[in-house]
Amino acid sequence: MKFAFYTLGCKTNQYETQAMEQLLVSRGHEIGSFDEGCQGYIINTCSVTAVADKKNRAVIRRCRREHPDAVIAVCGCYTQHDPAAAEKLGVDVIGGSGQREQFLDMLIATAADRQSRKNVDAALKRREFEILPAGGLEERTRAMVKVQDGCVNFCSYCIIPYTRGPVRSAPLETAVAQCRALAEQGYREIVITGIEIASWGADLPGKPSPAVLIEEICRAVPDCRVRLGSLEPRIITAEFCEKMRDLPNLCPQFHLSMQSGCDSILARMRRKYDTARYLESVRLLKVSFPGCAITTDMIVAFPGETEEEFAESLAFIQKCGFADMHIFPYSRRPGTPADKMPGQHPNAIKEERSRAAISVAQAMSQAYRESLIGTVQSVLFEEPEGEFYTGHAPNYVRVYVDGENLHNQIRDVTITGLYKDGVMGK
Repeated sequence: MKFAFYTLGCKTNQYETQAMEQLLVSRGHEIGSFDEGCQGYIINTCSVTAVADKKNRAVIRRCRREHPDAVIAVCGCYTQHDPAAAEKLGVDVIGGSGQREQFLDMLIATAADRQSRKNVDAALKRREFEILPAGGLEERTRAMVKVQDGCVNFCSYCIIPYTRGPVRSAPLETAVAQCRALAEQGYREIVITGIEIASWGADLPGKPSPAVLIEEICRAVPDCRVRLGSLEPRIITAEFCEKMRDLPNLCPQFHLSMQSGCDSILARMRRKYDTARYLESVRLLKVSFPGCAITTDMIVAFPGETEEEFAESLAFIQKCGFADMHIFPYSRRPGTPADKMPGQHPNAIKEERSRAAISVAQAMSQAYRESLIGTVQSVLFEEPEGEFYTGHAPNYVRVYVDGENLHNQIRDVTITGLYKDGVMGK
């Protein structure tokens, strides 16, 4: 049978979709595209905000409208949080954010007998890490390896601890073996991903630190780049940096979760650090990895955020000098404490503050990319774009060059100027 996937949300979801693709192919099935005729369509959902839920519903409705006779299966955080909502939309197979092989068993059974099926476990009771195949089916330059799942931070705006459950870590030998296999398959870069990779090891015997995992992976695949997913800023210590800077294949790009540059807002968000600790993490990284790219996420117009608090956040991000940022207006997430907080902002204020933060972020991004002009960057090329071939430098800046057939090659490129969202080189 032929199945197609649609993935919403984070890199962990992308990884899990790739894993399910591989599992279906290993069972003799074919993977098609979402806009062609297939026996079944799998939608892997996100539920991080109410806006994400709206997107989930829109994709499900469109899929049912365009493919009325096909089996529609939905999994992920949306159905984990609210399986009844998916039932109301006429979904045939409902799974949650775990038990992917069982979910595929239900999909195949329903495609054969047309009987609806549902199996959603209790996420908060999960204790074991679900091992899935790493990599992907398409010819890619980079692969993802999921090393961790779950979160116990319970930030006031976030539903993910309830939809993903507590921290579970991949055994060290499993993660290393998957990375080694991917390098042998020809991947040139491996992205270490998870819901909160800084908590890796907390549930394993002896509670090994994430630094141990990163060191072992980098040494196991010396000819492959290793890129880290989002990091909790408290993981960045002098000891951590000392160990990481001795790893020549570790990409000098660090995505440090921030959310706000104002201490009073961070406290209301129930984040586990303040701006002083965050700034120290930034300083340590810039000292240990000169020229590194530090990127982050920021939520604007959090409930009760005043003009003064927002101005404080803007001043703080400029002090950090980020290479890139993702700016999100606060989106209410029913089921979280922040949803019931006073001072919910209207859309007009959310849009105004988003524009202001994006303007600052764009100026910092341009300044960072300008600092690369004249430098030589080792670029992993991925795909053609118009008249150019594009790839990413170790700092994850997109590089454009004249050239053909550079796919999956690593070349030294002299950066000559800015271009679109990245830089031009030769």
